[in-house]
Amino acid sequence: MNLPMRPAFVALGANLADPVIQVRAALEALAELSGSRLLRASSLYRSAPVGIRGQPDFINAVAAVETSCGPQEFLAALFDVEARFGRRRDFHHAPRTLDLDLLLFDDLVIDSTRLTLPHPRMHLRAFVIVPLLEIAPQCQIPGRGQAEAWLPAVSMQPIARLVGQPA
Repeated sequence: MNLPMRPAFVALGANLADPVIQVRAALEALAELSGSRLLRASSLYRSAPVGIRGQPDFINAVAAVETSCGPQEFLAALFDVEARFGRRRDFHHAPRTLDLDLLLFDDLVIDSTRLTLPHPRMHLRAFVIVPLLEIAPQCQIPGRGQAEAWLPAVSMQPIARLVGQPA
């Protein structure tokens, strides 16, 4: 039986252990997830860490994926990928080898202890909105409207597309 494929968007970020290589390898890992297919990936971007000073900059990207998994199952698969990359959760905003955030899953709105969709801060982060709009310029954030409408809210956050680093 073929399960229907549903669209999802995933934010990728890393600031440890050669983050460019980490994000590229994570995109390959997303492409290999069972029941899923990587559709598009943004360019790579450099951004300053949020929350704690003195960390290395992050390398970020956003990926568009199609999956036959449900949202909870897909989130679990993302956590498995993070674990394979050595992700640790020592403290909030800790440096990381890989961070995968499920931003959007179809047009679902979920508010549970394990999963909140859309991601509750995605519209407030340049490192999410800018790469998201690169691959999905018409993207709608359920309950928040056009993703593009949030560009002014993040315009003061430094972010730079890496030249010569296609995703």
